[in-house]
Amino acid sequence: MTRPYVKKLSFTLLDSITDKDPVVQEQVCSALCSLGESQPGETLGACEEYLRQHDKLAHPYRTKILRAMETILSSHIDELDKDTAVVAILLASNEMTRIKELDCDWQQAASSVLVAVGKRFINQVMEEVLSRFQPGILPHSSVLHTLASLSVSNAFGMVPFLPSILSTMLPMLGMAKQDALRVVFCCALQHFSESTLEYLANLDQAPDPTVRKDTFAADIFGAYDILFHHWLQSRDAKLRLAVVAALGPMSHLLPSEKLEEQLPKLLPAVLGLYKKHAETFQISKSLGQILEAAVSVGSRTLEVQLDALLVALHAQICVPVESSSPLVMSSQKEVLRCFTVLACCFPDRLLAFLLPRLDTNNERLRVGTLQILRHIINSAAAQMEVKKPFILSSMRLPLLDTNNKVKRAVVQVISAMAHHGYLEQPGGEVMVDYIVQQCALPPEEPEKPGPDGEDLAADSVRAVSIRTLYLVSTTVDRMDSVLWPYLLEFLTPVRFTAALTPLCRSLVHLALKRQEAGADAFLVQYNSNANLPSPFAMTTRLLVVSSNPYLGDGRGAASLRLLKVMHRNIHPSLGQRWETTMPVLLEYLDEHTEETLSLKEWEEKLLVFLRDTLAVVSDNTWICQLSQEMCKQLPSYNGTAQEKNFLYKCIGTTLGAASSKELVRKHLRELLETARYQEEAEQEGLACCFGICAITQLEDTLAQLEDFVKSDVFRKSIGIFNIFKDRSEHEVERMKSSLILCYGHVAAQAPRELVLAKVESDILRSMFQCFNTKVLGIKVETKDPALKLCLVQSLCMVCQAMCSSAQASSFQFSRKAELVTQMMEFIRAEPPDCLRTPIRKKAMLACTYLVNLEPVLEEQAQADVIHSCLHSVMALPPEPEGEDGTCQEPLYLDTVCALEDLLTSLLKRNMTPQGLQIMVEHLSPWIKSPRGHERARALGLGACLLQFFLEHLHVSTLVPFHNLGLLVGLFAPRCADTWTTTRQEAVGCVHSLLYLQLGYEGFSQDHRDEVAERLLTLKDGLVHPDPTILFHTCHSIAQVIAKRLPSDQLISLLLTMFESLGDPDKNCSRASTVMINCLLKERGTVLLEKSHLCPVAGTGCGAQPHHSGPRAASGEDEQRRPIQGEPGLPSGQHC
Repeated sequence: MTRPYVKKLSFTLLDSITDKDPVVQEQVCSALCSLGESQPGETLGACEEYLRQHDKLAHPYRTKILRAMETILSSHIDELDKDTAVVAILLASNEMTRIKELDCDWQQAASSVLVAVGKRFINQVMEEVLSRFQPGILPHSSVLHTLASLSVSNAFGMVPFLPSILSTMLPMLGMAKQDALRVVFCCALQHFSESTLEYLANLDQAPDPTVRKDTFAADIFGAYDILFHHWLQSRDAKLRLAVVAALGPMSHLLPSEKLEEQLPKLLPAVLGLYKKHAETFQISKSLGQILEAAVSVGSRTLEVQLDALLVALHAQICVPVESSSPLVMSSQKEVLRCFTVLACCFPDRLLAFLLPRLDTNNERLRVGTLQILRHIINSAAAQMEVKKPFILSSMRLPLLDTNNKVKRAVVQVISAMAHHGYLEQPGGEVMVDYIVQQCALPPEEPEKPGPDGEDLAADSVRAVSIRTLYLVSTTVDRMDSVLWPYLLEFLTPVRFTAALTPLCRSLVHLALKRQEAGADAFLVQYNSNANLPSPFAMTTRLLVVSSNPYLGDGRGAASLRLLKVMHRNIHPSLGQRWETTMPVLLEYLDEHTEETLSLKEWEEKLLVFLRDTLAVVSDNTWICQLSQEMCKQLPSYNGTAQEKNFLYKCIGTTLGAASSKELVRKHLRELLETARYQEEAEQEGLACCFGICAITQLEDTLAQLEDFVKSDVFRKSIGIFNIFKDRSEHEVERMKSSLILCYGHVAAQAPRELVLAKVESDILRSMFQCFNTKVLGIKVETKDPALKLCLVQSLCMVCQAMCSSAQASSFQFSRKAELVTQMMEFIRAEPPDCLRTPIRKKAMLACTYLVNLEPVLEEQAQADVIHSCLHSVMALPPEPEGEDGTCQEPLYLDTVCALEDLLTSLLKRNMTPQGLQIMVEHLSPWIKSPRGHERARALGLGACLLQFFLEHLHVSTLVPFHNLGLLVGLFAPRCADTWTTTRQEAVGCVHSLLYLQLGYEGFSQDHRDEVAERLLTLKDGLVHPDPTILFHTCHSIAQVIAKRLPSDQLISLLLTMFESLGDPDKNCSRASTVMINCLLKERGTVLLEKSHLCPVAGTGCGAQPHHSGPRAASGEDEQRRPIQGEPGLPSGQHC
């Protein structure tokens, strides 16, 4: 772009800067800056000319233009020519001093332009600024401010000017009477001193390396005298803070003897300001600078003032802070910096002051002291080196403090100690122990601010400790020898369970570093340290806690990773196998979350991993030691049922791999003698253990169970229980329940080819021996539902095992009828009005398996089973429904599923129309029940049975489905039931029956009939309770039935529907009328053709049913009379 165009564009933008919309103003400034990026000189020139021409432009708009100029100058100062710089300098100088009154934004913007130009053209800027800084005349405050800012931004350029500036400024200090101007002078002196110190510290880079501190000493002391003796006494708090801020850097430039002379007055004066000011950052910063200056000159006065300094500074650290704002944090850092200075000079006196304060019970004093201690451990490491034992011993009482703030502070001190070799000293392990203890704390609730309003640290003690342990073990090399193998000691004690994840992560890192160092460094010398867990203890612990893998921040993956790394210390043969099996387990955990993981599947994977590990080791001695350790750790998991249950499974797996039969029987006996039978979860765990062991040790497992039942231990237990009459029955039943469960799991897990031989002779005999109680030789029925449930559950497992045996079809189970009878007794003994236990469900499940065994149950026995089971479920009160109208009770739903499985198993034994009719006849009273929930349940079962029959239908020869009419006549009227679910199920039943007819006619199962399929489309019409829609739908259903029903089934259908005319549900009796009318209309000619049916056909819809009595009359009345509040039959359906 050409210069004129840039100028024109700039002026256009500048004209818009006065827009009333602040957003537009900001956009104009942004556009100017963007233009300045490409054309800096032209844009700056245009801004200068615009301001010169628009002399009366308001201050806010002048400020915005100046800020845009500063932005351009800061970015392009190296491209700026001298002429443009001079023009910008003159403009900014004039703008800055145009008015005497303070206009902070405008004058600050002009000053910033001068500072930006001064980064490169310092001489030109100083020439202009000094022209406005004349001796004997108080300068404009913006001039002082600009000089101060220049000294900060360009120290090397400014310091050569400072001697003349200071000599000119010194007389002005006495002339300044306004506190605001004095503040500006103090600010200037502070920055002049700071830039001088920077210059002197970098003389090797300075343009004039001959500059010395003495050059400034006299002027600085003259200024110090005025500031300290006169201005510091001001009542203006802002001025006092400005004075003390200046005195800090100025103290470094004072002559040594003058500083020594002033310290006795200066230090108390500065300390006194703590009482006058709530905001103490400048005081602490200045005090630190004064202390550094005193130390640099070797002051003797400092030692005299030390006690007062320590007390004041300690109080500043311990004072409650109202917020964690950056200024408050900075102030604390400055106070700690003061302690660093004192620690380097007076380490003994500082520790003598601090360490006794660790013994106080005051939280703030202890936390503050710990913060100081941590700081000096880090910042004065050399001076504290010989004090390590002393400092470690002083931590005894803080380690016992239960306050969370103190704990956090202690952890931070220990972290500092770790970095500086303290933990390598005697007693250092106590600190490591403390960190691990804090890692093992339960997750904390968010803490509330204390009563004094003091905010607590965001991180909990546990979070800080976990982070500290990991950082120390991974980043501090010298800690390797302290932590390895010491951290292994914390793996097995239960009290450190919550710390397992951080422990494992740290140990994995340490172990890998040891591996890199060589085999000798990595292998753990167990014999040299009795506290270290054995390989067997470590394996057991890590495997068990992995069973619930997402607890404790993912301890499953962490434990498995440590196990993998430690393979050489566990057994030399495991490395290669674990390299392939362990990543698969870890990947499985990565693919799932706590919500998606199936614990049952995960436990099975871990047991397969254990089984594989035992096979690889193949060392009976090692396996025996592992099983012994597993049994030893059982009491450790008394409070965690799931983990103890899994440990029982691990014991069973390990004993199953042992070749020593004596050892197997010994451990099994010990498990039976020490089990906590009163805990339900433990019963299950013990039973699982015996079941898994029986996979390979069936004979020994059964023998040990039988020996225990006969043993004195079992009898003495019963005898002891009898002493306590209140407890005796319950405790005895628990023990019996556990033994019965053991037999069930043994049968379920044992090799199938061995089960049948043991069932009657050993397993069932022993189970019922435990179940039955004899008093004076007479068998007494137990009343304990838990014992019943265990027996039923175990019978389920036994029967399931028998059914899955290859020889099941040829095996004649002599006790089948007896067991079925026993199950029926259990079912009938259950309360008819509620469903509290799963005994019904389990008993029906046991019967389901028993039905499949030979010999076949007698017809009467089958009828008793069906009748009892139906009554036990159907007669239950209705269950509460969920939002979608379905039952939400899991126990009820499971019980219904068990009933469905039992009925379908019975039906499977007689897959004929007659067998189906028998089932439906049992359901019939419930289908016609006056109670809606019973009808709904019956229709649901009916639909299930028909669907099962249809799916398993195999017609080898074409035979008639002779009872189709009866079945359709039973279900069809229910399409108008008052319950929506019943109507829906009824249509499904009719649909299945029509397809059964098609099957018997020879059609394949995948055949779809258009007429029958129309029933499914009619379901929507049954959702509406409107009677007109309902009966129109029933009429349509009858039309479908009429089209597909064989002629020989019409009479049985009609006769069955005549019975429904007297149905307790008026809707169903009305639906029967509708359907009978429709059937007679659609198929009446067929009936007329058969002379033996003429009486029926001739009666029409006004005929009497085939039975007489009140019910028939009632049905006739219902045929002729619409239901109250409902419309009559659809037109065309009356005879």
